[in-house]
Amino acid sequence: MSGAGPVLVTGFEPFDGRPVNASWSAVEALMTGWPGPERLVAVRLPVSFRGARQALRLAVREHGPRLVVCVGEAARAAVGVERVAVNVIDARIADNDGSAPVDVPVVAGAPAAFFSTLPVRACARAVAAAGIPAEVSPSAGTYVCNATFYALAHLLADRPEVRGGFVHVPLTPEQAGAGAPSLPTSASARALAAVVRTALDQP
Repeated sequence: MSGAGPVLVTGFEPFDGRPVNASWSAVEALMTGWPGPERLVAVRLPVSFRGARQALRLAVREHGPRLVVCVGEAARAAVGVERVAVNVIDARIADNDGSAPVDVPVVAGAPAAFFSTLPVRACARAVAAAGIPAEVSPSAGTYVCNATFYALAHLLADRPEVRGGFVHVPLTPEQAGAGAPSLPTSASARALAAVVRTALDQP
C-alpha cells in the first residue's frame, strides 16, 4: 500500500456504566506490541454520535493517515471485520452525551451505505490464521460504532488513496462474565495487528 502517512487506529471510551471498553484496551495493547516499521497513531473516541465524528475528522486532518482502522466492542464470539456502514442511527440506549436518536441519518442527504475499503475477507482470514475466531460481519449495528464507520467512509469517499474500515472485538472475559463470549485483550490486539498488516500489504 503506497503512501507515507501513519496508520490511524481508534477505539472508544467506556459507556453504559462499564469501567473499560474492550476496543480501547485492544488498541492500547496493539500500540505496545506493534511489530511493524510503520508508525501507528491511536486516538480514543467518545461514545457520542456527534463527538466521535468530530474527533475522527480532526484526527484524520491532523495526522494525514494512509490507513484508518476504527475499533469497537461487541458482545460477539469472534472478531468482526465489518463490510458495510449504513446511513442510519437507531439508538437502543443513549450515548455518553445523553443523546438517543431513532431512525435518523448519520449524514443527511448522503448515500444509504458505504462499503469498507479494507480487504475485509483477507483481513478475516489473517485473523483466523493467527488462531483467533474471525468473521466478515454484514452489519455494524445502528449505534455509535456504525455511525463512526459511516462517518469515516463518508469522509474518505473522495480520498481513494486512504483505506478505511471498522473492526469489532469481543468483550474481555472480565466484562463478559462466566460463560459469555469473550476474548482476552492480548488476542484482540493480535487480531488488530493482523488486520492492519493485511490492509497495508494487500493490493
